[in-house]
Amino acid sequence: MRMVLIVGALAIAGPVQASGGLNCEAKDKAAELSISSGITRGMGSPLFNFNGDVRVAGKKVAADLARTTFGDDHVAQYWLDGEDLRLVLYRERDAGKPHGYVEVTILANAAGEENTFAGDYAITIYDGVDGTSEGRTVNLGGRVDCFVE
Repeated sequence: MRMVLIVGALAIAGPVQASGGLNCEAKDKAAELSISSGITRGMGSPLFNFNGDVRVAGKKVAADLARTTFGDDHVAQYWLDGEDLRLVLYRERDAGKPHGYVEVTILANAAGEENTFAGDYAITIYDGVDGTSEGRTVNLGGRVDCFVE
């Protein structure tokens, strides 16, 4: 009787929802971008253990904004379906300095190989400089490749 109950419970439970991963990479003259995250299958495929790192080349960006790391709290928007991957990251400069932020947008479409996406990244960096002026905005962009498992 006990075995029948266990088998019945397993049959009712349905398929197990597995986890996968998301990885995006870009490297060019303007910037280097690396993103990795876990993805839970089902109910919108939420992200977890998100890690992102952006390094901007050149001297036109303050050092604390030129290298920015992102975590779960910095994922502003996320969309993944069979054809499209959309991701927006946003992080403000630490307190005690003039307002500044780094925003990364990834727009990618399914590529030729299964689980691969290719598209564009855009990085917007705003630096309030000394807090009295209008500040300075730098916009960068390039190609990005992503893999979703």
